[in-house]
Amino acid sequence: MRCAALLGLLVGVIVGAPDAAAQSAYPNRPIKIMVGFPPGTAADVSTRLIGPKLGEVLNQSIVIENKPGASSNIAVEAVVHAPADGYTLFMGTISNTINPALLRDLPFDYTRDLTPVALLSTMPNFLVVHPSVPATSVAELVALAKARPGELTYGSAGTGTILHLSGELFNAMAGIKLLHVPYKGSSPAIADLLGGQIATMFAPVSTALSHVKAGTVRGLATTGGQRSAVAPELATMIELGFAGFETGVWCGLMAPTATPRDVIDRLAAAVDRAQSASEVKTLFAAQGIDLLPGGPDVLGRYIRTETEKWGRVIEMSGARND
Repeated sequence: MRCAALLGLLVGVIVGAPDAAAQSAYPNRPIKIMVGFPPGTAADVSTRLIGPKLGEVLNQSIVIENKPGASSNIAVEAVVHAPADGYTLFMGTISNTINPALLRDLPFDYTRDLTPVALLSTMPNFLVVHPSVPATSVAELVALAKARPGELTYGSAGTGTILHLSGELFNAMAGIKLLHVPYKGSSPAIADLLGGQIATMFAPVSTALSHVKAGTVRGLATTGGQRSAVAPELATMIELGFAGFETGVWCGLMAPTATPRDVIDRLAAAVDRAQSASEVKTLFAAQGIDLLPGGPDVLGRYIRTETEKWGRVIEMSGARND
């Protein structure tokens, strides 16, 4: 009787072992990536471009959920409180390295409560001017601004956005004073630029490219680390003598801090494989978005560097967004 019971127990363990292994294998159900901005933004576009290939590599569906608001902080808080099992992730952006210096009393600590998984991409901005502005180069714009301090206006997507801080960084590095005019998004800002209500702005490639190509605004430079494939005629700000002036809207995948390291490594390897696919490279290039490969350690260093950089710019500009 005792032997029969023991045999039954052993059979149960043996039979059940594969099922238990299958249950613990990651991933075994759809993965959700939260994006803190609306559809059509750089973070949303990048996530949707990589999503299908990432799902193919992981052999699971990738569900993208837009949860905009409070400069992506609503989405961050949702992910911070999600189970740390690798099934709820967050697409981090440059905004998350700006917010700690810009906003008081955040209900989370971005670098403590989320852990880096992999860098994904960066979309540069273009420095553009209205055609009536008598400047055909960055040097001429700087000279004009020095001759007319506080008169030339630049638009942005709002106080504390990367477009605003790009202008403040330009002011500081060039020794000029462009007057900031905040808007509720980059689209209304460029609409006023097209109408001549403002003189200049740093505009996302996705917003500015068609206008540069049509000649309705004049492109002077790109803020990427290298020239943009969709507008190779535009020199980078770095090439033009502004060392370290790199202000692209970057994206990187994050997970709740307690997520197991083997899950993080599996995700990082999957992102790397997806980025390496020729069809993914083509999709990103067509949108003027540069792929940025790099695992958890690379993204972690990137976040620290960006947080320090924009903290200094915000302190210098006196910007607050409480």
